[in-house]
Amino acid sequence: MKKVFTSKMSFFFVAVMLLWLKSYLIYVNEFNLDIKNGVQGFLLFFNPLSSALVFLGFALFAKGRRAGIWIIIIDALMSFLLYANVVYYRFNNDYITLPTLTQTDNFGSLGSSIASLMNWTDIVYALDVVILIALFIWLKKGWSTERISRKKPILVLIIGLIAFSINLGLAEADRPELLKRTFDRNYIVKYLGIYNFTLYDAVQNIKSSSQRVLADSDDITEVENYTKNKYAEPNPELFGVAEGKNIIKIHLESFQTFLINYELHGEEVTPFLNSLVNDPEQDFTYFDNIFHQTEQGKTADAELITDNSVYGLPQGSAFVTRGTNTYQSLPAIINQQQGYTSANFHGDYKSFWNRDEIYKQFGIDVYFDASYYDMSEENVINYGLLDKPFFEESIPMLESLDKPFYAHMMTLTHHHPYIVPEELATIDPAETGDKSVDTYFQTARYLDEALEQFFNDLKESGQYEDSVIFLYGDHYGISKNHNRAMGEIIGEEITPFKNAQLQRVPLLFKIPGVEGMGTVHTYGGLIDVAPTILHLLGIDAQDYILFGTDLFSDHHKEFVPFRNGDFITPEYSAVSGTFYDNKTGEEIKPTEEMLKMKEEVLRELELSDKLLNGDLLRFYTPNEDWTPVDPSQYRYGNETGVVPYQLETEPEQPVDSREPYIIK
Repeated sequence: MKKVFTSKMSFFFVAVMLLWLKSYLIYVNEFNLDIKNGVQGFLLFFNPLSSALVFLGFALFAKGRRAGIWIIIIDALMSFLLYANVVYYRFNNDYITLPTLTQTDNFGSLGSSIASLMNWTDIVYALDVVILIALFIWLKKGWSTERISRKKPILVLIIGLIAFSINLGLAEADRPELLKRTFDRNYIVKYLGIYNFTLYDAVQNIKSSSQRVLADSDDITEVENYTKNKYAEPNPELFGVAEGKNIIKIHLESFQTFLINYELHGEEVTPFLNSLVNDPEQDFTYFDNIFHQTEQGKTADAELITDNSVYGLPQGSAFVTRGTNTYQSLPAIINQQQGYTSANFHGDYKSFWNRDEIYKQFGIDVYFDASYYDMSEENVINYGLLDKPFFEESIPMLESLDKPFYAHMMTLTHHHPYIVPEELATIDPAETGDKSVDTYFQTARYLDEALEQFFNDLKESGQYEDSVIFLYGDHYGISKNHNRAMGEIIGEEITPFKNAQLQRVPLLFKIPGVEGMGTVHTYGGLIDVAPTILHLLGIDAQDYILFGTDLFSDHHKEFVPFRNGDFITPEYSAVSGTFYDNKTGEEIKPTEEMLKMKEEVLRELELSDKLLNGDLLRFYTPNEDWTPVDPSQYRYGNETGVVPYQLETEPEQPVDSREPYIIK
């Protein structure tokens, strides 16, 4: 055996085979790549080969024994990239992109979440590196110290490139325009592999970064024409009905619609939210066909979408990668049109998701971050402040705001890995054997109890009756990686069609002086929130670049794009290139009208990307009264370190809400 490996080329081919085999096993066992035919199955097996040949092949140019060292280093780096994607995928059901690597400031608070996604059996994924190190130590003395003839590594690289060309040709034959019009990273990984996907993603991000430099005022015209043509006139009975009313926006972390009216162990999981939905005396309007539309930015994407009616980016979070863009956001619009003060409340620190920078671009006056709250150990779990103390301590901050105000309350406890202290859990976990799914219901119950407490406190403080209150779920909590357990929860198999339907999130409105409409079955997404709010306030959304339409309008557009190019209408759904009848869940042959709708969805997503990547709003003036937001006018943070719950005196109005906001 030792004689076999005396050649550096033999060692190289062992490394190639081990990396190839490991990559394929991970693709099959860790990623849900939805293989539909023999070509896709073959390409899934074949695609790691070209990457292994090319990347490891560069090590053969090194002199003597250093070639072996470089083979091990490159193999270890590729293995790390592969395993990092495994861990990321287990929760996000997605792959690491270049923009997500720029968001490493967020990772510090994800410790418990990341640890829960790692298994001790994952050590198997490092065995090839261990084997190579052992072989190198055993064999290196018998290796020649001379450099390998350059012809050999060049030949290896050529073979690798030929393998990639064959791979790409077969992929393009099975899915034409694979690299031209796709928002779904699953396709790239399935056809070309994780290593080639990483390169493709880097190229795409370099291209998108150059768009801002090349953009000019002519580029906004196409976007403006599209949104103006999509515009839906307001419902005349509701237009302006909420003018001058406070607005309290409650962000329900990781909350999916299936939780509404769901019973576990014979108990309602969310009895308070159920009462808002089911009791006519509560005067809430509940939209039960709303979808979240977020991508890698998750919560940050939901904030971007609801306040700007623009989609998140296909890679990373616009909060980080487009944090210095020009925005014409809901807080700035209603401030300039009707004098609203805007404030965000969040039990995490201001730099998370780059909020302390992008909120300035949105024109948000006040940001009550963790520095305003009691962040002692008993109040904090997982990502930040527990929801009950968060809501309790937020009441005096709400009372201190200049009126009318737009207040965005962001919950945290109901977030993966769904941890709640045992003494605070008031419902037993589910019993599927999948920890993420089982404890999901306990944190949902805790959130529900926190909401009931908050509503009672609002009523006691006199801020409930005269405020618009709306609640929305930001994104899914249970990804399709947990389909087996979710199948037990809802009592049916989770097909691709069913998984798309599970992307519903609740959206509820209470409007002072307006009788609740009960459950409304209109189809829409988070993209429709901003134009809906504007029309309730009596501000015509047509002046602004908004991709959504008013949910209360008779002319609302009932098609819901997902960020990956899938979409849903009241009659049918398009998921991963397949069309389904919504009533039966069965596959259907697409009509010409359906295919045209698919083209419109892709165009809408492309225009939204063009708007963000080119920073095109810097070239657009909504009306003659508009003043561009000046981020230098905003400062955030409680510089005194004094939290309001410790003080006995009533909070006073601030002198200038754009200065650091201090409860005195």
